[in-house]
Amino acid sequence: CLSFCPLPGWQQEAQKLSFLAAVCTLCGTTNVDYSIRDILSFYQLEMMMIIERVLQEEPTDRLDTMVRQQAILAITSMSRAGLLLQEKKNSILQTCFCSIFHLPLQDIQGPGAFLYSKTLATMDSMLQVLVRSAGTLGVLELQNILQLLLPYTSSQLAEVQERATGRIARLANFITTYPLLQVCPCFAQSKVRRHQCSKSHHFGMLGRLVGHLTLSCTCKNKGTCHEAAEALHHLHTFILQQRSKWPWLDDTGQVQVQEGWQKMQASDISLKRCASKIFLMFTKYLHHSDRAEIILMAIKNLTPSSKYSISMAAHMVHVLVADSAFRPAKVLNIVWAIYRNLPTVRAVVALRSLDRALLVLTEKQPREMLVSLLQCSPTCTSVAMVMWKAMLSKPEVAEKVLHELLSTLMNHSLRKTSTKDNPRILSLAAARAISKILLEPICQKQVQAIFPQLFLALLFQVSLTTELAPQEVNIFWQEQQQDLLTPIRSAVQSMRMLLCSMGFQSQVLAIEAQGGWDALVSTQTHLMGVRVVAREMMETQRLLRSTFFSHLAELLSVEDPTWEMVAMVFFTEMLAYTNLSEELDHALEIFPMYLRSQCVGMPSLVLKAILRLTERPDLARKTLVLLPHVMERLQSSDSDASALALPVLSNMLWLLEGKMPSFTALALADKLRTLFSDESDTVREHSIRLFHYTVGLVVDAEKKKMKKEVYDSLLPLLFHLHDQNKSVAKASQEALCSAGQFLKWRQLAQLAETAQAWRISECLLYRNRSRANDYLHQSQPYLQSPQELLRLEAVRFI
Repeated sequence: CLSFCPLPGWQQEAQKLSFLAAVCTLCGTTNVDYSIRDILSFYQLEMMMIIERVLQEEPTDRLDTMVRQQAILAITSMSRAGLLLQEKKNSILQTCFCSIFHLPLQDIQGPGAFLYSKTLATMDSMLQVLVRSAGTLGVLELQNILQLLLPYTSSQLAEVQERATGRIARLANFITTYPLLQVCPCFAQSKVRRHQCSKSHHFGMLGRLVGHLTLSCTCKNKGTCHEAAEALHHLHTFILQQRSKWPWLDDTGQVQVQEGWQKMQASDISLKRCASKIFLMFTKYLHHSDRAEIILMAIKNLTPSSKYSISMAAHMVHVLVADSAFRPAKVLNIVWAIYRNLPTVRAVVALRSLDRALLVLTEKQPREMLVSLLQCSPTCTSVAMVMWKAMLSKPEVAEKVLHELLSTLMNHSLRKTSTKDNPRILSLAAARAISKILLEPICQKQVQAIFPQLFLALLFQVSLTTELAPQEVNIFWQEQQQDLLTPIRSAVQSMRMLLCSMGFQSQVLAIEAQGGWDALVSTQTHLMGVRVVAREMMETQRLLRSTFFSHLAELLSVEDPTWEMVAMVFFTEMLAYTNLSEELDHALEIFPMYLRSQCVGMPSLVLKAILRLTERPDLARKTLVLLPHVMERLQSSDSDASALALPVLSNMLWLLEGKMPSFTALALADKLRTLFSDESDTVREHSIRLFHYTVGLVVDAEKKKMKKEVYDSLLPLLFHLHDQNKSVAKASQEALCSAGQFLKWRQLAQLAETAQAWRISECLLYRNRSRANDYLHQSQPYLQSPQELLRLEAVRFI
């Protein structure tokens, strides 16, 4: 065989034919002479490369030799002998298809036509042998060949389309007569139970085949139309044959359909008219993944450049979306296809088909459709807006979409990513989409129904945007760099537009006059802007205010660090500027959780709100349920929160009745004493004054227990007579005097009145020397005091 191998630049036809004939002869003897097989196996790559080169060297403008036919026979022989290398097979098949399909049209009665016909027949035989030679992998080989052929069916050249479609038709006819082809039972079933489908038996090309062939039935070339119809006929026969193997599948009535195929193919006019009927026959056999592939194919053929019937493509989209539920990835692919092709779609039937597809898919899978469109166009381009209008054209569907938009706005996950499926980016895109939707006279009634929730979600979105990392902003903004609005100003603009669309223009102007909108866009003044907005929204009707309050309370019932501070600011402003006695119970339920919050500033914010409530006669007594939780704040290291908790506790003590003031005062005493040395002047003063006040509240049995607390407070109060803050020193003097009176210690009370610190020290030690060790222990922390005078007094006392 190698003696016939052509050398580089080899041109003589006889040598080529001799080499190819030798390959066929030697491959035919491999079953008898294993030594020849071993030699051929060693040189199989070289042989395939030479055959491929022979095909490439053939002239592209004519067919006047048998070299191509002989090359195909050589490939066929190597396949029978099992000598075709898998990694080289596709390359040689591509060369074969390209060499033959692109030849010019032949004279019908000339010798070239006969030779070309024989060459195509030889190719059909080769493809069948490839499938047979694959054995149990025949299904995989069949699909591999079809994948190589399908691109040629979409060629710009009519003769290439016809030839490639004809090969598919012959191959489809072959598989109806080849019983050894084993296909998984999941084949040609629209709904399949979960099972382990063997890859070698899985036929996953049904959707692509049906889609291509159906569209090919409507092309202008008559030959391609008839070849496509014949291929579909054989494919339908194959489906029925396979399904007949599984008795649980009922195909009653489908067999009779076969009788109508010959009539359909009688003329190209009736064939084009019947293409839709042919397509409907296959839909019951298509998986959801197959349907998605056909939809993508049909969408691409809705444009004026399509070689097929736009009406047929539109019909395919219409039929397939009506009864399908796609996986999120497939939905995204469909939305992307519509988004990319919509600008060039002109036909009315195509535009209507896409509008209906968007509406139907949104009705069945609103979440997937919304997320997909936001990913396709985060900045909501004009094309995206056309799609939004279609998705919102039905009231009940619009309601679903708006709720999904609301959910997306509220999903401020901190998961970081550089892709557009980042929840933070999607929520920003949702805000942008809402601002565009509000410009259109659509779904205003549905927007009004969720106005409070939507307004607050947009407010939270503004807060999120102030914290976006630069790379996240770039992801969102890269499509429209020329837009004058930054992402955060775009979010604020959405809030303004929502208010205006709901008839609250006066609130928009009032917020503007107070600088609220500008304050929102800065991280330094953002919360101040939130307060301005909250106060102005309190000027609306009571029913709306109540809805706002209830929704905020519901949101705050679960901690979420991404927006809880903004929500609490809005919530507490409502408590301060409106009469909401009925809704106060909601606040009292959620405040304990946020008093324990680790969020910086949150406990102080809540305590300010509670303080204002304790100062309102109509509401103050209800706040007493928070007393234990406010007392807990005294043990934290947050001086700001402690400074607010002390006046709150003071007000609450006034509200207690019966023996509760005595019990509470005793419980407070120990907690207050630990604050005497706090770094905050305010905390030191207020804790000492409140301690002074609690001493006078205890009665009966609690007095005996309180004595220990008072004794333990004497030395710290003595030291703070020298506090650098005069108010703290004054409070300490008054507290010492009160302590002497409570303990009935006249000398201590008198010395405290004249602030004779050095004599008070002697008095303490003289009265009870057994407490010397306790005093020594209490003195030691003051040796580390930031105040020099307190350190000196501690040293003197020791």
